[in-house]
Amino acid sequence: MRFSGWRVLREGLTGNKGWAPHWRDAEPKAEYDAIIIGGGGHGLSTAYYLAKEHGLTNVAVLEKGYLGGGNVGRNTTIVRANYFLQGNSEFYSHSLKLWEGLEEDLNYNVMHSQRGLINLFHSDGQRDAFVRRGNSMINQGDDAVLLDRIGVRKHLPYLDFDNVRFPIYGGLLHPRGGTARHDAVAWGYARGASDRGVDLIQQCEVTGIDVENGQVRGVQTTRGAIRAKKVGIVVAGRSGQVAAMAGMRLPIESHVLQAFVTEGLKPCIDHVVSFGMGHFYISQSDKGGLVFGGDLDFYASYASRGNLPMAEHVMEAGMTLMPMIGKAKVLRSWGGIMDMTPDGSPIIDKTDTKGLFIDCGWCYGGFKAVPGSGFSFAHLMATGNHHAPAAKFRLDRFRTAVGLMDEEGTGSQHNLH
Repeated sequence: MRFSGWRVLREGLTGNKGWAPHWRDAEPKAEYDAIIIGGGGHGLSTAYYLAKEHGLTNVAVLEKGYLGGGNVGRNTTIVRANYFLQGNSEFYSHSLKLWEGLEEDLNYNVMHSQRGLINLFHSDGQRDAFVRRGNSMINQGDDAVLLDRIGVRKHLPYLDFDNVRFPIYGGLLHPRGGTARHDAVAWGYARGASDRGVDLIQQCEVTGIDVENGQVRGVQTTRGAIRAKKVGIVVAGRSGQVAAMAGMRLPIESHVLQAFVTEGLKPCIDHVVSFGMGHFYISQSDKGGLVFGGDLDFYASYASRGNLPMAEHVMEAGMTLMPMIGKAKVLRSWGGIMDMTPDGSPIIDKTDTKGLFIDCGWCYGGFKAVPGSGFSFAHLMATGNHHAPAAKFRLDRFRTAVGLMDEEGTGSQHNLH
């Protein structure tokens, strides 16, 4: 089934009786060419690109819950390519280009809105750092515009420009940055993968990974054993637990990142705004809710509920930046389990077990990386070679200390990233 304006009109006039399920609810087969563990954005996009780009359709995606029920549905929906370090910058640039053609590629409305992202700076030193970042983005082929205080006020008149502690010196505008609808991204990739023959198997928890003589042979699940010559682990905050089933210990800590949404309001915030000094970021959804978040809960956890002290910190940062937000009522909050690496950059690599691949460590970058991650991981699984934009995301950099990518310059400590 293809979506179109004509199809929507026809269904509306005929009682909406012609819509079909978006994907097949498949039963697991005894054997596949490849298994993807994890039915989130990265896992689904990997399966889609395995089928579309490499013709591998005898593939299963195994999800212990329901598709899109993890971090892809628990984030603040920001899409951007404003990275600085070589290795990260070309990857996120590639991912953004995929975002820009995603709706046409999937024939699915993921509500990608390039409304622009503004990173604020509050000192001369921060201005210099953002000038360097902006130049790096432009050299990479992306867009960046340096705004002075007047320029920021023109775009964001509702900020507190008289705050003595955090005076606004200016901002770096990334016009192609923006947001997308997180669940629609998962559904679009699921539909595209299923249409190409991939089996999407829900309520199927992996309980073991079978390895013989250094070669992966398949997985054990709550729905029986499934054989495969290739297995990809794409489970975000559960990466360490699943990798342990194959005898691996990953350089990953899992932390909770909370997010919040207010009641629906009339349009008032046109951009994505990032307030680095308060570690606060905000945008407005198409339904009118203000969607915002802040820093990690500073302890390792697999709980997705977060804690009240961090919620208070995020509210304080929001009030510091834009006092007007104090009149909005917060409807709900949620938490995503973030797989944090020591240098704050991800891992897409082969493991020492033949046929076993790992895609993890996305820290804060998981949602915006969904297309690029899936494309690069699919390339690695299909060909055995690293995709060029993701070539520096090697697992062994944490053993050798060669090629570490500390994007924030905060040192190699998980919870600082």
